[in-house]
Amino acid sequence: MIIGVLSLQGDVIEHINHIKKTGYIGVEVKTKQDIDAIDALILPGGESTAIGRLLRITELEDYLKQKIINGLPVWGTCAGMILLAKNIDGEDKVHLGIMNIKVKRNAYGTQLDSFIIQRTIENISKNPIDMIFIRAPYIEEFSETVTPLIYVDGNLVAAKENNILVTSFHPELTDNTTFLNYFINEIC
Repeated sequence: MIIGVLSLQGDVIEHINHIKKTGYIGVEVKTKQDIDAIDALILPGGESTAIGRLLRITELEDYLKQKIINGLPVWGTCAGMILLAKNIDGEDKVHLGIMNIKVKRNAYGTQLDSFIIQRTIENISKNPIDMIFIRAPYIEEFSETVTPLIYVDGNLVAAKENNILVTSFHPELTDNTTFLNYFINEIC
């Protein structure tokens, strides 16, 4: 299996290194041809506004959106969650707008408010895993087609819908591949 990481901005190399730990092939995705050569895609954390703008400039936005609608497995971490959301709190414009969620950007504050917690996640991890939140969003609202996976302090921070997985936190910044394996085994 070849797992692509959208390589326009954000923590691309961290995801690729994480993928390699599982024994799969991780590649950077910058073109339509790159999208056609992968089995699954990760939209990394970074700056969602910048990534969204670069998706439009590179003319990848509509192409990628159609690929995901047609079944390409995709996992959005942090900014990736914002890119996939159909609604963003306080904003009129969305990016890919595919997943039936409404997100709140920077919900946990600024970069200085970043934090790490450990959680055991039912049906995902038997042991506690580190969850790293950096200027993280969370899901404020979701439709009945969305399956909530993890709540932190009453806020939904991970969910799935069909071929889409989203997390507010950054598993790729840890040594633990539990969540990546979940994506591979449950979404792909």
